[in-house]
Parts: sequence; C-alpha cells; structure tokens
Amino acid sequence: MKQRDLQLMKAIGLTYWQVRKPGFFPEREQPVIDLPDTCQLLFVCDEELDEHDRWLFGRILGSMKLTPEQALCVPAAAVEQVREHHLKWCWVAGCEAAHPADCQLLTSASLKSMHTNPGAKKALWQQICSYDA
Repeated sequence: MKQRDLQLMKAIGLTYWQVRKPGFFPEREQPVIDLPDTCQLLFVCDEELDEHDRWLFGRILGSMKLTPEQALCVPAAAVEQVREHHLKWCWVAGCEAAHPADCQLLTSASLKSMHTNPGAKKALWQQICSYDA
C-alpha cells in the first residue's frame, strides 16, 4: 500500500496492517479494514490520484450526491480485507478487483484515462443512472 494511502486512512481513523510474507505466519489472521458508518462509496484504484484526478473524482461524487468525506480509496489488494460496511457503492476504476457484497457495483476506466475519453465518462454515468431507475 502506498504511503499516501496509509496517511489518508490514518487521518480518517482507519488502521491497516500488512504482512509481507503471510506464509510465515499461517496462524495469523488476515488484516481487516473496518469502514466508518459514514463511508458510502469504496473507490478501488491502483493508481495514485493527482490533483486533476481528484477534481474529476469530486465532480463525479457530487453528481452522485456524495461528498469526498463519504468515500474511501483503496487499492485492489485491500478490498478483500473490508469486513463490516454500510456501503451503497463500490467503484472499481482501471483495475480488476472483487467487491464487497450488498452494494451497487460500478466499473470504469481509470480516472486518468477518463480525462481524454468522454465515452468512458458516459459509460460510468449510464451505470450510475441505471441504479436510480
């Protein structure tokens, strides 16, 4: 997990532990990520988001009537560690990942590619709207 992701998780009160070689500790439980009750959207992305990506992400959240405080960004490898949640959405962007049960799944190209690909934005918007119908 990237240092920036760890800092963000720490800032909102989440803890994350990672064993680099879990095979050495077969009796050790896998790490768990507990999401706060306020988290409505899990954004799964393996790329570091730059300022332009964060701007686009904020705009998309706004169109979904969500705030950045209601979303959490995690890498694909961390999704299986999410346990209890009150998620409404899981958005997998530019990577392959499982998603938590009992939430609406969105899949899209990465945010970086969406800047120059209006078709990818449209496809994401159609998925969002399909859940409102």
